[in-house]
Formats: sequence, C-alpha cells, structure tokens
Amino acid sequence: MNPFHPADHPHRRYNPLTGEWILVSPHRTKRPWQGQVERPPIEERPSYDPACYLCPGNERAGGARNPDYRSTYVFDNDFMALLPDVPTGRIDRDGLLVGESERGLCRVICYSPDHSLTLAEMATGDIRSVVDVWAEQYREIGALPYIRYVQIFENKGAIMGCSNPHPHGQIWCNETVPQEPAVEGVHQAAYLAERGSCLLCDYGALEMEEGERLVCSNDHFSAVVPYWATWPFETMIVSRRHVASLLELTDAERDGLADVIRRLAVRYDNLFEVSFPYTMGIHQQPTDGEEHPAWHLHLHFYPPLLRSATVRKFMVGYEMLANPQRDLTPEAAAERLRALSETRFV
Repeated sequence: MNPFHPADHPHRRYNPLTGEWILVSPHRTKRPWQGQVERPPIEERPSYDPACYLCPGNERAGGARNPDYRSTYVFDNDFMALLPDVPTGRIDRDGLLVGESERGLCRVICYSPDHSLTLAEMATGDIRSVVDVWAEQYREIGALPYIRYVQIFENKGAIMGCSNPHPHGQIWCNETVPQEPAVEGVHQAAYLAERGSCLLCDYGALEMEEGERLVCSNDHFSAVVPYWATWPFETMIVSRRHVASLLELTDAERDGLADVIRRLAVRYDNLFEVSFPYTMGIHQQPTDGEEHPAWHLHLHFYPPLLRSATVRKFMVGYEMLANPQRDLTPEAAAERLRALSETRFV
C-alpha cells in the first residue's frame, strides 16, 4: 500500500478555533473545476433603482425614507431579529426546557449609494469607508450596557438569502455572546493558556511561511484558505499584527484590510465569471467590558459554489447528521484562487 498523502487519501483535519474535525475526501474529485462550466449572463443593474428600498431617497419597506446619501449609510433595521426592549425572563423545566430572553439591536449598512456595485467592483478607498463604518458601529453599539457582542456580516447573492442586491451588510448585536464566536473565544483562550502565544498569530505566521494555502496578502492582512476549511472556496482574512478588534487598527491597517477584501472579492468573481455569492462575517472580541487577550481579529468568507455558478455545495446528509465534509482540498482551492487575476473578468 502506498504511504498516506493528504492530497490523495481520505483524512480529517482539526479546526483549533472551534475544536471540530472536518472530513476531507480528495480522491472523489481531484480536479473539481474541469469539465463543462456553465456561465449564466451577468445581471446588469442600474446605478439607481427606483424600486430598491436601499437606494438613496427611496422609501423603505417599513415606511421610512432614506436620505440622499453619498457614501455609506447606516440605519436601524426596519424588521429587527433582536429588540432592545425585551422584558427579562427565563424558562427552566428540570433543565430540559430552558429558555432566556435576549435583548439586542440590528442595523443595516449600505456600502455605497450605487445600486450596481459589489465589494469586488468598489474602489479600495470606498471599501476603506466601509471599514471605518464597521469600526465606528462596533464602538458605538458595543458601548451600550446591554450589548456584549457585535456581529457584523454580509450575505451576498440570492442563494445566500440576500433579498436585495444593493451593496449592503448587516449588524446583529446580542446581549450574550453568540455560539460561534463564543466557541472561538474559548479555544483561543485555551491556546494562549497552554502555549503562551496567540492561536491566530501562530497560525497566520505558519500560513505565510508555507504559502500553500495563501491567496493574497499585504503588510497588514493575509487571506488564506484555512487548513480546516469546510466550504469549497472558504477563506479567512487574518490581521498580521495581534489586534482584538477593528478599533485597534491603524490607518494603514484599515487601508490594508480594504485592499485584501477587494482583491479577494475580485478573485471570487473571476473564479466562475459571476457575481460570486458568499456569507462574510467579522469575528472580534466581545464588548462585555472584560479583557480578552487571546482574541485575534479575523474575517470568514463562506461561499457555496463548487464547480461552476450552477453547481453548489450546502451542508446536507452526512454533514448535517455526522460531520462536515469536503472533496476539494484547501490547498487545491487556494491554488485556484491564487492563480486568478485581481482585475475583474480579465
């Protein structure tokens, strides 16, 4: 029998941020992007859509009217999933039926007044304005006494649940730390206690050294396909300096984050020559007033496209019932992304 090789044989990979294992089956699809590739036509959208409830000057679904904004624009979500005035309450039936009230706040960030754009099509300076708004919203909302976590995210594309193509993201803020960042916080703290160093500082340095899963980088941030990636072309943007939140970034680092976001977004669009769908989220330290020395700022991108714009990958079957699984190795995904142009559709 030939010796084990992770590019050829089934194996599992450990995610130190969550403590979970990912099953990798590279033998099933050695070159997943070969064969017929269907490219649906790119949707051409106007710079202004009179029917869009996020465009400047238009009436929103809740009846309020947007100002004639010229850059970014933030407003309280008209249909919040979390509310600031929920009465305190708890249910506990023998430790089996347990529930608690949860206060919070939800906002929408319009990245640009131009209805036709996405992050891949925005100038780096305009994305920098979005980064500044993310930081200011994190500061402002995180200062509220009942908010302990600020989750900034974007769903891009209808298949990711986005009901409006206008360039925008969301902020959901919780009274408690949500499940995913809570788990990451536990594992980052455990790593620091055991090794005396930061998990993502060490991991980021290792990825820069190996280069095999590196997609792009600058002096301040790197974009990698994580060793433990689950989604086909999943990536993670990691700050190269140890910072716990957006508020700790220097002006140069904010520019660097905007630069890597744009370069990665362009590569995503070039991958299958579509406006590439994904869910993106920023993970940073809680806003509970406590010290979090282990927390390291990073962004997750979870895109569902596997072989083309029409072949997608969702969590089903074995993945829902047993264990996350992928055929495309992180190394192959990174190689594919790394080879793409940073000019859109060239």
